[in-house]
Amino acid sequence: MSGRAESPVPGPLTPWQYVQNVLFYIHVAIATIILGLIGLPRAMFGGREGANRVATGWIGYVLWAARLHLGVWCEVRGTPPTDDCIVASKHQCFLDILALSHALPRRAFIMKREVMRVPIMGWYAYKVGCIPIDRSRGRDAIRAISAQINARIAGDGLGQLIIYPEGTRTLPGERRSYKHGVGTIRGATGLPVVPVAVNTGLFWPRKGWGIRPGRAVIQFLPAIGPDLTPANFVTRLEDEVETRSDQLMAEAGFRAQAG
Repeated sequence: MSGRAESPVPGPLTPWQYVQNVLFYIHVAIATIILGLIGLPRAMFGGREGANRVATGWIGYVLWAARLHLGVWCEVRGTPPTDDCIVASKHQCFLDILALSHALPRRAFIMKREVMRVPIMGWYAYKVGCIPIDRSRGRDAIRAISAQINARIAGDGLGQLIIYPEGTRTLPGERRSYKHGVGTIRGATGLPVVPVAVNTGLFWPRKGWGIRPGRAVIQFLPAIGPDLTPANFVTRLEDEVETRSDQLMAEAGFRAQAG
């Protein structure tokens, strides 16, 4: 198992790997129910910090189960931030969500409002500080999010707010234009932005089936300060994240098709 997990290049898919894929999801589903119920008192009475401790335990357990069943894990490079900031990451699969969340001490996400209504998971997401977004409101939604962020900064702190500038998961080698919402939020809050590059999609497909063994990578890059205009900021963010993500994927043996 350790040999498979140490390889920086995705391993082969075998029938047994697919069996382990099924066993992994069964294992995680059972563990989620058990750990969620066991941690409920701490989350209810321990405030955000209590809920964060429960979430950290669950994330660590899922990462362990992924290595046990699937032979895949995620190396974290760079220095994860610990202060209030925006973490702007490339997003390829569930593995980079897990790895980012485990590396950040007070992680939170901007999540679709519908997800926040899911039993157990949605309640925990709210308790750890995730912010719901109503996409039907367009620019008003971004203004509402910025107001919530500033209120939390003035209160007990925001933590590390994870944003996916592309707006969705992407395939290895796929590029989508970065949305300007992250620049608008940065301008309204004055928060530094920490870019994150990934190659996780080479190991863990977007839909979560056919996971390959090996060592994926996420990398925290130097923070981008407030000295750029919103348009220049988004251009620089996209260039830094995409360039480094391409390099990480090349390290894992990926070659993008021309054209």
